[in-house]
Amino acid sequence: MDTGELLALYEQMVLIRRTEKAAHDLFLQGLVKGTTHLAAGHEAIAVGASAALRDDDYVFATYRGHHHAMARGATPEECLAELMSRATGLCGAKGGSMHLTKAATNMLGSYAIVGAHLPMAVGAAWSAKLRGTGQLAVAFFGDGATNIGAFHEALNLAAVWKLPVLFVCENNLYMEYTPIADVTAVPRPAADRAPAYGIPGEVVDGNDVVSVQETVARLARRARAGDGPALLEAETYRHFGHSRTDPATYRPAEEVERWLKHDPLDIARGRLVEAGVPEERVAEADERARTVVQEAVEAAKNAPPPDPREAFTDVWADGGAAWRT
Repeated sequence: MDTGELLALYEQMVLIRRTEKAAHDLFLQGLVKGTTHLAAGHEAIAVGASAALRDDDYVFATYRGHHHAMARGATPEECLAELMSRATGLCGAKGGSMHLTKAATNMLGSYAIVGAHLPMAVGAAWSAKLRGTGQLAVAFFGDGATNIGAFHEALNLAAVWKLPVLFVCENNLYMEYTPIADVTAVPRPAADRAPAYGIPGEVVDGNDVVSVQETVARLARRARAGDGPALLEAETYRHFGHSRTDPATYRPAEEVERWLKHDPLDIARGRLVEAGVPEERVAEADERARTVVQEAVEAAKNAPPPDPREAFTDVWADGGAAWRT
């Protein structure tokens, strides 16, 4: 990866981090209804993985999916407007924080039901294999999903059919409020399950965007070559609680401090410094991201509410809403 590519990935991560901070502030101002599940600290996984994928690959994410939506083309304005229930939102105010979707770029949704999207990713991969398109499906999920039945069903079918699908676990150590290690029989909740299905299981530093990009690129080449699925466990840490109603006081202070020192943005900045990128270029990237998000916040605030008549569109593929059997 050359310095120009690394700087672009860094800027994208900063853009996501600032958008998440804006979502947090808007929530506290009462402008974001419901709750939000922030992915601050997870940026390197979304950005690094997306950099290794083709534009036509399919991506599926969880309710903590702001970073994946933006990594696959959603703008800060689209995301913030969606969180604020504005007509200009990514889903026209119908999805909210937990269901960000941008079908035009094959970001096929964020899913609030834990593990529900893994079989969907298998279906997308099966479709790609039947059509011979060379496309890949990637399902991102949290560590808690590894103890859900759909996780095991999806891995089994993908392995049996040798499908071009990658399963990427964002292991932030906690399934909502419970440490994943307290309720899981193996040390690596995702990677250690892979041998049971005869597929590769790997672990990567999920806070290092370069390591994520390189690992996903290698596994993607393998899948496109017809060698079947793989399971990647990306170790990371969320900077906030499970949701905006969670102060995360159950996490040991020393653990939080240790992980905050392993921030994805700091790691990328360190790589840029080592590569000889001038500090002013990094500062310019920071400022561009700050300006974009600042403008996005104002645009979202000033956007109109959705037209109530739009409530009955998008129910069926033909645009209708009438019940049919």
